[in-house]
Amino acid sequence: MGNLNLFTYQQSLFERVCSIDVLSLAFKAVKRNGGAPGIDGVSTEAFEERLSQELIQLKKELESWTYKPSPARRVEIPKPGQAGLRLLGIPNVRDRTVQAALKSVLEPIFDPLFSESSYGFRPGKNQRQAVEAAQEIVESGKEYVVDIDLSKFFDRIHHDRLIVRLGEKIDDKRILRLVGLILRSGIMKDGLVTIPKEGSVQGSPLSPLLSNVVLDELDKELECRGLDFCRFADDCNIFVGSEVAARRVMGSITRYIEKRLRLVVNQEKSKVALSRYVKFLGMTIIAGTIAISSVSMENAKNKIRELTRRGTSLTIAQTATSINKWYGGWANYYGMTQYPAQLRTLEAHMRRRLRKQILSQQKRKRFAFEALVRRGIERKLAARTIFQNRNWWALSASHAVQQAYSQSWFKEEVGLMTYSDREFPHWFSLDKWIKPT
Repeated sequence: MGNLNLFTYQQSLFERVCSIDVLSLAFKAVKRNGGAPGIDGVSTEAFEERLSQELIQLKKELESWTYKPSPARRVEIPKPGQAGLRLLGIPNVRDRTVQAALKSVLEPIFDPLFSESSYGFRPGKNQRQAVEAAQEIVESGKEYVVDIDLSKFFDRIHHDRLIVRLGEKIDDKRILRLVGLILRSGIMKDGLVTIPKEGSVQGSPLSPLLSNVVLDELDKELECRGLDFCRFADDCNIFVGSEVAARRVMGSITRYIEKRLRLVVNQEKSKVALSRYVKFLGMTIIAGTIAISSVSMENAKNKIRELTRRGTSLTIAQTATSINKWYGGWANYYGMTQYPAQLRTLEAHMRRRLRKQILSQQKRKRFAFEALVRRGIERKLAARTIFQNRNWWALSASHAVQQAYSQSWFKEEVGLMTYSDREFPHWFSLDKWIKPT
């Protein structure tokens, strides 16, 4: 976009945000993303029922400067595989619509200016690209990683610095004022409203773009220093060729982040290590190849245990449907691994958990014995297998039970999804790097 066109575009930024067409498209984006109601209890469905009136009212409030965003509703969710909670905020649907409209006019200005090494929350960029870029850097010989963890990043975004950064590209002061109103709209928890002096609500439509504006300053600094890096939101890995260089970079970049950007580096979670010991977006780069990290594998096993919980009254088909719903999305992302044994391990774990469910739902060993016989297991083998002093979990790994409820049976009769039998190029063995399980 040329300077003249950019000037013309920016002159009408606020008018664009206020237009019914832009607000209508913004609401469609909000509806597409789903989400629960904010503190007013109004759902996207209820908002849509009177969409025309709501958008006209929003336009009127914005143009007259009577618009006042409501506090976001505080939601706390457990961090996957970690101790502690992730603090999210859910704005009202009308406020999410305004933020989505703001994003739609600001993103075309800022996104082209962002670093090619920034992959989070950007059109046409995703996590897989970030991991593959990290793989290429490690393959080039830079195996040491400076893994920087920013402590409570979204809660520590400095409002004044952010507005200044926006103002470097935005001439329309009304846009800056509106962003300021949103940043200071507050959080409601247990009926009490807190107005933050810093931070941006994690979970709002505008926060991802604002976070990239803030961290673009870090990206530009890394580029000026000639460092190779990959960043996805506040997850940043810097790649160098030696441990000495990595420790030097860790020290200097930490000082830059804390003194210049006024953010906090979590010293306990940040580290310098070879790439195979670092988790990046759930993956690990091992000798230039992509593998699912051990943490992600353990989280997946925990999820499988949760979906096949003890004492469930669900049928095997119902449980398999629940597993498929989760595993389809999980495998679609983690299928980028170049180690098929990882997927086979998880799928074997699913089948064993389901075999245990089948056995335990028989209630008594006599009934489990009869079930094996019905599945074609010779009576002596079925009896020798079942009538032992072994619990259901131990029996689920026995040859007779695996034969009765085979991999093909789960796939063809129960409909359990498999992913590891698909064709993938460049797959390897992890035997050199991890102990077999």
